[in-house]
Amino acid sequence: MTRPTKPLRARGSRTGRPIMALLDLLGRRWSLRILWELRQSELTSRALRAACDDASPTVLQTRLDELRGAGFLQLGDDGYGLTPLGRELLETFLPLHRFADRWSRQVQ
Repeated sequence: MTRPTKPLRARGSRTGRPIMALLDLLGRRWSLRILWELRQSELTSRALRAACDDASPTVLQTRLDELRGAGFLQLGDDGYGLTPLGRELLETFLPLHRFADRWSRQVQ
């Protein structure tokens, strides 16, 4: 299992609570999109950038580094992929994904 390499810190919070650090990381631009795009297979940086609507290469690389440091991503032979911890995190979002689908049908 990949262990996080950076200490848990959250902008705007001095408590050091893990939930605050996680929400801070996931709230950064492109973080959730990167995780979502990697849900089915590994992607190279170029393919991931295209999947993320041509996000800035600098910002994309920063997010990839942060997500790797947090233990959610790994770099393999075929590109970036989710670690077991990353897959577990993504699974927690599936109920929210289903809710969002139901919600979007109701508000249209």
